[in-house]
Amino acid sequence: MTETRPFEIFLATIPGLETVLCDEVRLKGFKRPVAVPGGVTILGGWPEVWRANLWIRGASRVLARIDSFRVTHLAQLDQRARQVPWAKILRPDVPFRVEADCTTSRIYHEGAAVERITRAIHETLGAAEAKEGGVLVRARIERDICTISVDTSGVLLHRRGHKAAVNRAPIRETMASLFLRQCGYTGNEPVVDPMCGSGTFLLEAAEIAARLNPGRSRHFAFEELATFDPDAWAQMRAVKSERTPSVRFYGSDRDAGAIAMSRTNLEQAGVADYVTLQQATISELQPPEGPPGLVIANPPYGTRIGDKKALIPLYRAFGQTLTTRFSGWRVGIVTTETALAHATGLPFLPTTAPVPHGGLRVTLYHTAPLL
Repeated sequence: MTETRPFEIFLATIPGLETVLCDEVRLKGFKRPVAVPGGVTILGGWPEVWRANLWIRGASRVLARIDSFRVTHLAQLDQRARQVPWAKILRPDVPFRVEADCTTSRIYHEGAAVERITRAIHETLGAAEAKEGGVLVRARIERDICTISVDTSGVLLHRRGHKAAVNRAPIRETMASLFLRQCGYTGNEPVVDPMCGSGTFLLEAAEIAARLNPGRSRHFAFEELATFDPDAWAQMRAVKSERTPSVRFYGSDRDAGAIAMSRTNLEQAGVADYVTLQQATISELQPPEGPPGLVIANPPYGTRIGDKKALIPLYRAFGQTLTTRFSGWRVGIVTTETALAHATGLPFLPTTAPVPHGGLRVTLYHTAPLL
């Protein structure tokens, strides 16, 4: 791998959760992270790109911004795109594809921009265009400034490679990790999920506590780039930070199928030994022995699963159970409906703006330790 000057690296995330991701990036030791709309920027080289893909839980993808220039018409874009040092980044034997996004610019036709950049890469490098898959080159033309990036992740980063089974309306691992962080979770306290579904909150909480890298089991697009050094990557992946958690994690669900799914996924991730699962209803929920921690749940919303009014008794019972039995515990609930959250009767802290999730907008409602 040849040394390059530091360049901008963009870690994309769920809009509305940029500052939460920025906190994670800073704590993981990346220099000068800045929260920007849609994600976080850092400066670094290719090792930082690899490390971000391997380490960061809340990012959905990592883009290496390789060039930026002013363009006002397509002929200029065609000429300037040929000056990008494609041979230093892409491989001629690996197919590529281009996506473009044009906003408030004199170049407004995204298809025409894609065509010019695709032709420039093919004619200067010799690589073939891929209709699907391949290395993704992204062009953003905003206010006549074209920024060229390479998607170094490939498949979105919430696909850790550990979930063999999912339930209806699953929460993504990236979102779950950021909501855990928003609730103040750092890996040193027990976590209870009484509506665990396919086990996403339990997976993320146990992996954080065990210091397991989220990207440890998967392939990344940067492994297909000319900048990739297999030996250096193998060395990076071989560094072990794993530890045995000092606390346990507890999941329950009234559906036996959900418990089976959670168990399968936890086993595949290698954290099943740290988690206790049981089939149980909300009214049967009891705090585990030991110190208090965090109760977090992604209950049915009514928007997609079930009827909203029919869910009020579930939320009310949930709140009553927590209020009477979980003194000292913090609570986090993810839902689309303010009325359902308030049906719990729990003393929620001020919320942040709703964030997009599967075509809906959800809010994390969370509390200080219950009295």
